[in-house]
Amino acid sequence: MDNTTQPEFDAYRDSYVDTVEQSISFSGLSHDFFQQSKALMIRDLLALRLPDRPTPKLLDVGCGIGALHPLLSGMFSSIQGVDISGESIERAKLENPGNLYNVYDGERLPFADNSFDMTLSICVMHHVPVEQWTGFMAELTRVVSPGGMVCLIEHNPVNPGTRLSVARCPFDEDAMLLGTRKMRGYMRRAGLVQVATRNFVFFPTNRPKFRALERRLHWLPLGAQYAAIGQVQ
Repeated sequence: MDNTTQPEFDAYRDSYVDTVEQSISFSGLSHDFFQQSKALMIRDLLALRLPDRPTPKLLDVGCGIGALHPLLSGMFSSIQGVDISGESIERAKLENPGNLYNVYDGERLPFADNSFDMTLSICVMHHVPVEQWTGFMAELTRVVSPGGMVCLIEHNPVNPGTRLSVARCPFDEDAMLLGTRKMRGYMRRAGLVQVATRNFVFFPTNRPKFRALERRLHWLPLGAQYAAIGQVQ
């Protein structure tokens, strides 16, 4: 990962959520809504892909200030996070004292092979220089044990609302959005199997009836975001 990104995200240690809120204000939706949507998607993926691991260990790569982690705490036996932004990691430690956080260099994850049941990376890959995408995906895969899951959640470049919110967000100026087909290709080249993408955030609500409909529409490439998942052999 390009470490020139580090000072930029250091500057958003205390204003990250407010900055996101401003970029999506046109939608009438809140940062919390999108966080809830991601957490619900992750819960679905655990049921679909890791039903035999009731207490999985999670590594969140590019975790930022750990804003999503309170919503995930009941799903995992342990949560660890890494980020190139030291200031963001310090904030994550303060907000989530039960988790473990480390700064890393954006290239080699500081963990042994097969250390986790799942790696997660949310809206991070579009900040990674394109020439580093292969290595980034390889590292997400390396630290997951056989049968475990790699999951990346990304902005859907087909969705016009998503493109507008990215254009309005100052720390997304360098964003290189990737579509679902390209993402699946990178996952397969990293050796992952059962690769798939699931689109979500079709509706401005997470009420159960709408969530049930969204699950049925996961194949439709119009959601604001998508989750890309693959299994480690």
